[in-house]
Amino acid sequence: MNASSASADSLRAALAGLLDGLPPSQAAKSVERLIAHYRGTTPTDAPVLRDRADVAAYAAYRMPATFEAARGALEALRDAAPEWVPAGHVDVGGGTGAASWAVAEAWGEAPPRSTVLDWAEPALALGRELAAGVLDAEWRRERIGTALRLPETDLVTVSYVLKELTEADRAALVAEAARAARGAVVVVEPGTPDGYERIIAARTLLVEAGLTVAAPCPHSGACPIAPGTDWCHFAARVSRSSLHRRVKGGSLPYEDEKYAYVAAVRVPAVPAPARVTRRPQIRKGQVLLELCGPDGLGRETVTKRHGPLYKRARDAEWGDAWPPEPAAE
Repeated sequence: MNASSASADSLRAALAGLLDGLPPSQAAKSVERLIAHYRGTTPTDAPVLRDRADVAAYAAYRMPATFEAARGALEALRDAAPEWVPAGHVDVGGGTGAASWAVAEAWGEAPPRSTVLDWAEPALALGRELAAGVLDAEWRRERIGTALRLPETDLVTVSYVLKELTEADRAALVAEAARAARGAVVVVEPGTPDGYERIIAARTLLVEAGLTVAAPCPHSGACPIAPGTDWCHFAARVSRSSLHRRVKGGSLPYEDEKYAYVAAVRVPAVPAPARVTRRPQIRKGQVLLELCGPDGLGRETVTKRHGPLYKRARDAEWGDAWPPEPAAE
């Protein structure tokens, strides 16, 4: 397929015309309703995305954020397994295809063919429209539940889906993703305490199925966070569209999408030695890093006495591997 490259910019361009002809008040009301219900407890056999207006409003509002979250998880996977290139990808519960856009960008030199599965036909139809000429993808209507059977493929993504399912359906879906994936499974959820709990449950099932955690954790053992005391999550910066500003108000041109994720593999991978788990605290002459490493949670203070490492610490971001690889000479 001769397609243009997938990227945040090309996605924004594809989304730009979605709301043409749709009254701003209608778009805002659709988004407010969908935010309240779409990622809540609505069962997957009764889609909340009822028609094109709903889907267009939701995609314009949420798709850039879910794209950035998926992109962050996939970047960490690529860092851990830089030699691995998937040829095929299944996007479970993909809706309008944000995760498929992120996958195409991650392997832009040789993007895999994606199969997007979702129950909501209006979402699939809009996804096809947005992806025309950009993504090599097939869009298929499937009920996401215990009866789902996935084709074997290299990469399976399950992005912002698990909250919509019952606990039994979640377990069945993660087990099926693990069975179908020859290379890797990436699960992404909102960066909330309950989203983290779903990620931890998925992580446990993936490890039990024989996969190894490639990111964000530096190991495949138990999470060192005591249940109920904290939660592991990260942040991706998202440019605010005019629809964002109409619905949420505020003057900042961006917002931060909080997300939690796990990337588990059957292919060779080298996890980060440790992971920065909070925004680095930059103080006069020193940087405080909150880290998760093989020995658990800890803090490292990097000062000017550390030489070049100090500059690298000042440039470190939440979610980065630590210590960084030496800079190329």
